[in-house]
Amino acid sequence: MFGKTSKFLPAAILLVASGGAQAQDVASGVIEFSPTEPYPIREVYYPGTEALAEDEMRVIACGTGMPQPRLKQAAACFLVELGNGDKFIFDMGYGSFERLTALGIPMDFLGNVFLGHLHLDHAGDFPQYYFTKGINSGRSKTRLFGPNGVKPEWGTKTWFKKIREAWAWEEASRGGAVDQRGLEIEITEFDWTAENAVIYDENGVQIRTIPAVHADQSVSFILEWNGLKFAYSSDTSPNRWWVEHTQNADISIHEVVLPPEMWVTKYYLDTVGAVMAGTQAHTPPQAFGKVMAMTEPRMAVGYHFQNDADTAPVVLEGIREIYDGPLSLATDFMTWNVTADEIRVRMAVPNHERFPEPPQREFVPNRDAKPYEWTETTFDGYQPEIAAVINKLVDAFNEEFGTDVKPTTTAPRE
Repeated sequence: MFGKTSKFLPAAILLVASGGAQAQDVASGVIEFSPTEPYPIREVYYPGTEALAEDEMRVIACGTGMPQPRLKQAAACFLVELGNGDKFIFDMGYGSFERLTALGIPMDFLGNVFLGHLHLDHAGDFPQYYFTKGINSGRSKTRLFGPNGVKPEWGTKTWFKKIREAWAWEEASRGGAVDQRGLEIEITEFDWTAENAVIYDENGVQIRTIPAVHADQSVSFILEWNGLKFAYSSDTSPNRWWVEHTQNADISIHEVVLPPEMWVTKYYLDTVGAVMAGTQAHTPPQAFGKVMAMTEPRMAVGYHFQNDADTAPVVLEGIREIYDGPLSLATDFMTWNVTADEIRVRMAVPNHERFPEPPQREFVPNRDAKPYEWTETTFDGYQPEIAAVINKLVDAFNEEFGTDVKPTTTAPRE
């Protein structure tokens, strides 16, 4: 449990802070478990099994890695869930959509997406999320928030327009098979140079942006709700805007990368590239420590490095040269439950055999859409004997569900 003035336990690299009641029970020496009832202590978080209190915030890391793909860590993505029912996705780097869906949250609840910048490791999974939302039972509009560009063609609206053009066949070929409301989108393109600018203010939730120092047209986000403050850097070098506007955040998620020498030994960059990437475009461990010492969050979270047995101690040592406060070095599925009284840090146990969650809205057929026109090559591809087998399956389906769905490619040809 961490209050406003709590300090970090120095022996831990990936911090786990248990609730106060549990800590007191442990101190008393006896905790009674029932052989048939749920155990009173859960050192891990099972998504979908715990109610979120009205005054509680839950943050789940759905991507903590770098542009270099790896199974262990997806690229940048954090989910924020609030006790009022609102949910927000900050960044959606490649590999993160798989993590988001493994949490078992209906897609209709995951409609607010905020992108700090448009690099692939922060925005690369948005096309997959958007185009497959419908076949994952999503039947509600997506709201996308992203920065404008140094050039107009580099901004979020043009970026998405080009994505939709590139994936036009994907959208057209699914036709009426999905509820088209899942493809509705509202894009808010904001001024990336604006300082502490409000871009979202609804239902008691306010989200503001500050410029980030990362190849221009990049921002960091600050969310405030119910007296709680969440700060997320996306990619940035340490800067004065972050220091000024994230003071005393309840949870402060800021990038921290490997020291520059590891950019040579781990990433095989040349020395110039290692210094530029490891100290100028990103935040090295000592600088992360300085930023957190200057802003004093209740919980500092470092992400955006390969969190391994040989790298985490190096990052931790660099941070601890300057900062001795509460700290988590994030990895995928790390979870923080935040209230005014405590912060609990655990690992989530995701569903590895996930199917889409049930839709939250009734299906609306796409009556007005122009049917997708199959080519003669497609129609000619089926052998009559195989088509007959498939058509029997369609007949059985119609009998079971009381429908009259007609086959297309396997329909008898004149």
